[in-house]
Amino acid sequence: MNFKAELLKSIWYAFTSLDVEQSGKVSKSQLKVLSHNLYTALNIPHDPVALEEHFRDDDAGPVSNQGYMPYLNNYILAKAREGTFNKEAFDDLCWMMTSKKNYDTNKLGILSSRDCFRLFCLFNLLSEDTYPLVMIPDEVEYLLKKIAGAMSLEWNRQELDAFYSLKAEFLEGMSVWTFLEQVNSGKLLHVESIESFSLALDEVFQEMYHNVLKKGYMWKKGHMRRNWNERWFVLKPAGILYYVSEDMKERKGEIPLDKTCVVESIPDREGKRCLFCVKAATRSYEISASDQKQRLEWVQAIQTAVRLQAEGKTSLHRELKLRRREQRQQSPHAREEPPGLQVLQEERGRQELEQEQLVRQEQERRLQEEQERKRQLEVQRSLERQLEEAERVRESMAAEIARKEQEARGQRRRIEELELTQQSLERALNAEIQARLEEETARLEQERLLSQEEEKLQHLSLLKQEQDLLLQQAQLERSMLEAEVADKVQAFETASQELQRLRESRERSNHDLQVAQKKLRRASRHVKHWNVQLNRLMQPIAPGDQRQQAQSRDPGTLGRRGALSSKEFIARRCPGNRPVSECSSSSEDEGLEEDLQKISLSGANRRRMEPNGQEH
Repeated sequence: MNFKAELLKSIWYAFTSLDVEQSGKVSKSQLKVLSHNLYTALNIPHDPVALEEHFRDDDAGPVSNQGYMPYLNNYILAKAREGTFNKEAFDDLCWMMTSKKNYDTNKLGILSSRDCFRLFCLFNLLSEDTYPLVMIPDEVEYLLKKIAGAMSLEWNRQELDAFYSLKAEFLEGMSVWTFLEQVNSGKLLHVESIESFSLALDEVFQEMYHNVLKKGYMWKKGHMRRNWNERWFVLKPAGILYYVSEDMKERKGEIPLDKTCVVESIPDREGKRCLFCVKAATRSYEISASDQKQRLEWVQAIQTAVRLQAEGKTSLHRELKLRRREQRQQSPHAREEPPGLQVLQEERGRQELEQEQLVRQEQERRLQEEQERKRQLEVQRSLERQLEEAERVRESMAAEIARKEQEARGQRRRIEELELTQQSLERALNAEIQARLEEETARLEQERLLSQEEEKLQHLSLLKQEQDLLLQQAQLERSMLEAEVADKVQAFETASQELQRLRESRERSNHDLQVAQKKLRRASRHVKHWNVQLNRLMQPIAPGDQRQQAQSRDPGTLGRRGALSSKEFIARRCPGNRPVSECSSSSEDEGLEEDLQKISLSGANRRRMEPNGQEH
């Protein structure tokens, strides 16, 4: 079965889901939508012009699947390339379109919606290449055996035989919807745990649908750093992918496989056992399996992948399906196609004979299978014994390695202690050398200080002698000074008393002086004032006797014509022989305003009497 035939199976389900009336024809608008979805899922560039030309509006009526096939082959399947799109997403699209109409995924049973999709994909892989698609009993048995083996259960054919004995019409083959319904009800396979069934189905799905030949953890030697890292390996016919963990979220690399690749076992080294080497075109990869059994299985699986590459095949289970088909066709006891239900009713006798023959053949086959199972059990026991022996050897090696590692850790600790002791000794020696140097320096310094101390002692002894002499002299001088001080104290007291008397006299003199100064200042102010007035009023006396004669004749006119001198004024103001100070102080304020007025009037009269009114 080629790649396009696989795609056509899923597309056939999508096409028939659009045939609501089950007439074998679909409307052109629905076909356009289907074509657009197929373009997108297969990662093919859309060609709307070809689509419109193929499904023109003038076409009469809906299009049958035969009418859709030319367009599907020429514009979609011819452009699809394996590996350029996600086939699981493509099948999921077709499943979504057909499951809504033909199957209720929410039915109570052992199948979840995801399990239904996986069985749908596996059904398409194992179904016959004729339409409508059916899966014959041999392929049903093969698939159920794979799922039971993945669950570590022994296959029991009685349930399948009981099913076919009750429903003989399914001997010709059953559709995917009947298959899903019977599996979901538990009639074809006895399931104890739904979780284990789902995990087993996923493992079979990965193996058959995604062509995973083998997967598991192994150790791989790096190419640049040459260290060993544990990786999750997934073997496919095209190559070996390895990831950080089994969730396959972080991919670390790929080992490409082709017909020139060689895989072989190599001796144990670098603390790793069960080694084998994959020699690719560009480089070699060293890998360590967990035990001898795993190494043998991995080597055989990789050789199978290399053989498929050499034969140009991409799937192991496609090849196995073709082989099973050829065996059925070449076998002389091949089961003939059973007649229809109506023929079986008419020829019941012949059918019973054929059924007896089939029962005998089935018993023979069961016997052969039983012998094969016993042989496989013996091989398995042998492998288990080898595995146990290898496990014991591994445990002994692990114990030996642990003991060696413990001894190595003890040696490393002793080496570290010796290194620390050596470092401490070196530090102690350095400290001792430094201490000796410091001691020598201190000793020299001490000698120098001792010599200086002796010099200082000699100098101090001399100074002490001089001090003693000075002390004696100071005592004599002190006695003399004490007598002198006593005399001076007495003289000081006498001088203090005299000073006190002088201070009292001085205070009295200061008081008298202040009184006299006040009087003098007051008199000086008056004298200055009157001198200014007099000097302003006085005029010079001209030579001649007229003024003198006039003065002698009329002494009363003196105040009008001439000015008195200051002494005359004072004598006149102070008659008798009284002191000036007393006169000024006693009569200072008496008649002052009157005299000023008289003097002012006499001066004014005199100016009027002068010719031309000029002053002299």
